[in-house]
Amino acid sequence: MEYMESTNKPGYCIFCIEQIKGDDVEKLVAFRGKRAYVILNRYPYTSGHLMVVPFVHKPNLEELDPGTRGEMMELTTRCMIVLRKIYKPQAFNMGANIGEAAGAGVKSHVHIHVVPRWNGDTNFISTIGDARVLPELLEKTYARVKKGFEES
Repeated sequence: MEYMESTNKPGYCIFCIEQIKGDDVEKLVAFRGKRAYVILNRYPYTSGHLMVVPFVHKPNLEELDPGTRGEMMELTTRCMIVLRKIYKPQAFNMGANIGEAAGAGVKSHVHIHVVPRWNGDTNFISTIGDARVLPELLEKTYARVKKGFEES
């Protein structure tokens, strides 16, 4: 909860701060494009939960230029390719929560979630048990995803 509350401070954006840092397990940036980057969700619903984030700080897709939106979609597709190779998910949830009413945790900086899914996965535990169940440490997920992007 502290992480989410800290993103609501005036002038503070976790995505802007993370994009200027180096690419390592502490920052969780797995890949950098020209206009957008891929970062692991620090509090994932499943192993491999990625986010595609534009470098420019805008609250919604329509304020992004067409090149940035296009690169975000290409990176979203590339995330799915990398995750299929690594985790062999049976499906994906993909989308953006744009605005507070839609449940955006970071409402001032648009981003797309890419969440691998499997039949019988346990993401419902978050809803009923107020806990997350992950079969893999975040550091291991980062290493696997970073390598996946390097090889793709």
